[in-house]
Amino acid sequence: MKKRILITGANGLLGQKLVDLLAQKSEVELIATARGDNRLPYSDGYTYRSMDITDRQQVLDVIGEARPDVVIHGAAMTDVDKCETQKDACWDQNVHAVEYIVEACRSTDAFLAHVSTDFIFDGSAGPYDETAEANPISFYGWSKQAGESVVKHSGLRWAIARTVLVYGIAHDMSRSNIILWVKKSLEDGKNIKVVTDQWRSPTLAEDLAMGCYLIADKEAEGIFNISGKEVLTPYDMAIKTADYFGLDKSLIAQADASTFTQVARRPPRTGFTLDKSRMVLGYDPHSFEEGIAVLASQLKREVV
Repeated sequence: MKKRILITGANGLLGQKLVDLLAQKSEVELIATARGDNRLPYSDGYTYRSMDITDRQQVLDVIGEARPDVVIHGAAMTDVDKCETQKDACWDQNVHAVEYIVEACRSTDAFLAHVSTDFIFDGSAGPYDETAEANPISFYGWSKQAGESVVKHSGLRWAIARTVLVYGIAHDMSRSNIILWVKKSLEDGKNIKVVTDQWRSPTLAEDLAMGCYLIADKEAEGIFNISGKEVLTPYDMAIKTADYFGLDKSLIAQADASTFTQVARRPPRTGFTLDKSRMVLGYDPHSFEEGIAVLASQLKREVV
């Protein structure tokens, strides 16, 4: 019997990669949901339903009708600075929406896989394992921790997939990422400043999608770190990008975070250890260089 998997945020970067991956799985019946119209350029292999996660009745109706075995909840407000200035919208999308999804999963007995973030930590002691104590320093981090708390106390069978600095290329999305930004800036001969005092485990969107699928497939309960395997600074990432594309590294200057004015505080050192995800799920992400290669091949395909 096919496993019915419903995903939220299908128009976003993770959502699109989940549709790409799950639509190919013959053992999965996929229901993709997002606010508004479907932005994917193909409609084979899945059913699309419009669903606004901040509308309780809509969430109850769509999930109630679909009766999925698993819900992968990837939709969220993730712009850290916007979350700081638009607190009500942030709380609606990152906390109230989780309450509605939990309620819907409870009525259909669905397994819930909820996507969370390294920003629930203060960044004083990374890389973190799954047992580390949360201590957010931004409103975004606080909202995501509150969302986790809703899931943990839901009485459902649940998993939380925590991730870090997701990058990738999506259809019909203007959203850039560090690789595309560095590549374009250096190709244009621009000098760029990149920070050396923040550490992350950059995560290829395809790897996060695979991690979510492995959780959904096994209905593996608990918290899992689903990120890239290396802990790098943005400066490291910029240098690796320049090396890969054979661009001029002398245009890249080192800077520290205080050079840039950002509304919300960022945790200085996060990054994750992946021992549990490797062991329990068989999760095996790309290295950052391999991730650059994946993006490079996708860029070529778009040009052709």
